[in-house]
Amino acid sequence: MENQVFEVIIIGGSYAGLSAAMCLGRSLRKVLVIDSGQPCNEQTPHSHNFLTQDGKRPKEISIIAKQQVEQYNTISLLKDVAHKGRKTPLGFEIITQSNKTFTAKKLIFASGVKDIMPKIKGFSTSWGISVIHCPYCHGYEYKTVKTALIGNGDRALHLASLVHNLTNELTILTNGPMDFNESQLKKLKANNIEVIEKEILEIEHRNGYIEKIVFRDGSKERFLAAYAPLPFEQHTSIPMELGCKLTEDGHIKTDNFQQTTVQDIFACGDNSSPMRSVAYAVSTGNIAGAMVNKELTDEQF
Repeated sequence: MENQVFEVIIIGGSYAGLSAAMCLGRSLRKVLVIDSGQPCNEQTPHSHNFLTQDGKRPKEISIIAKQQVEQYNTISLLKDVAHKGRKTPLGFEIITQSNKTFTAKKLIFASGVKDIMPKIKGFSTSWGISVIHCPYCHGYEYKTVKTALIGNGDRALHLASLVHNLTNELTILTNGPMDFNESQLKKLKANNIEVIEKEILEIEHRNGYIEKIVFRDGSKERFLAAYAPLPFEQHTSIPMELGCKLTEDGHIKTDNFQQTTVQDIFACGDNSSPMRSVAYAVSTGNIAGAMVNKELTDEQF
């Protein structure tokens, strides 16, 4: 790549990153998008709850998005991994895994998050297919079927309240001792939601579609879907190394305009919000792109 100097570097080229890039490209900004080509929803068969794109394969949406972004000749796309970052007198320097160095006045992190899978056989193979994270993204496709919720405590209770609207056959699997207080247990009982505390050994599935859940004691129970609110970590530590603060939940802290706690650094998509959906990623990417363009304009005009 000949041009090593850009106005904006976007780290992450999925929905949020490409959305930010398009916004900036339409304002003739020199933009570099660095992306590994490994999105977190790689094995998810269909994307939902995104107006005009409902039911399309995530890869299909990404291909169209990339083709459209490539029409703007001030945008460069690079398949690589951002490895290091540092502040410079003129902005920021990003060094990639392939040892390429790029500089820019502004950074946008659209780097997503990495889900931390439990050590349950068959879980990761079924993740995004029939083991799902979001009732808004996938719940309609599993409405009315026998459903497990692999979780515990407040987070499981919140998710159970949303899923209960989609099926009357919901069971919480705490995978060990439950962490519900008396009031929460009364609420679960009133809504006919059973709690099973047995440890989970395996998810029996066919090509990622659940058939049964196997417990440590050898017993099995038939389910056709399972929700699982998972812990996560940031895909890259560069924002934190540059001084960006995280929320208590581990997301990059931003204001309503996607500005992080560090001047000239923005974040959008899954890395900065619990609202993990394609539609939300596109929205926040567009906002980040517009605000970065505004800052560049204010500095130059």
